[in-house]
Amino acid sequence: MINKEERVSDIVQQNFLTAEVFEKYNIDFCCGGQIPLWEACEGQKVDTEKVINELREKIQQRDEETDKINALPLDELCTYIVEQHHNYVRESLPMLQQKLEKVCKAHGDDHPEVFKIKELFDQSAMELTKHMQKEEIVLFPYVKRMVKAENGQESFQSPPFGHVNEPISVMMEEHDNEGRRFEEISELSNNYTLPQGACNTFMFTYEKLREFEEDLHKHIHLENNILFPKAIELEKQLSQ
Repeated sequence: MINKEERVSDIVQQNFLTAEVFEKYNIDFCCGGQIPLWEACEGQKVDTEKVINELREKIQQRDEETDKINALPLDELCTYIVEQHHNYVRESLPMLQQKLEKVCKAHGDDHPEVFKIKELFDQSAMELTKHMQKEEIVLFPYVKRMVKAENGQESFQSPPFGHVNEPISVMMEEHDNEGRRFEEISELSNNYTLPQGACNTFMFTYEKLREFEEDLHKHIHLENNILFPKAIELEKQLSQ
């Protein structure tokens, strides 16, 4: 049963459907999810008991996706993250940049905040592209080699970067940066609320930005709260 002292990230890890409730109330369950539920609710000025009741309703639903993800071997989890989230990001970035450019040209005079939103998103596009490359070239291959070593398919060898904590700490810092960047985008857009007289392109762009942020939260959660702790623990076991 959920109680107000549980950490937000732990609640989502146990049942991924609960992420929908946290998204509804704009409660961060990835980078900022290491706090008790009551504190997160107070921060968003929402009633804790109301949120708990909604979370319990969600938990009653069968969440096969969460069970599937938690049960994945680490090498398959890395592949899942690339296929489900990295590829989504790569496909979405150019489309959203193009749409934001159109919105700026058509509505920038009346809504100057869209210029800052575009600037922030362009920064995110650049940083996320580099971030995913580092994971796919450095971190994920090492995790997959550790799984092979665990299965006796090859001998375990320490990586050139020392320990898995090193790239993980960098990845988590970059996750925090993206979380803060999208918090600012959300604030500038009034949580993606369309201004009066917004055209269909404006509406589509904000909806896709909201979708992108939601996917980013899930993406970060899978890495920060599932993949990274398990990778650190596996390396400890192999190093003994």
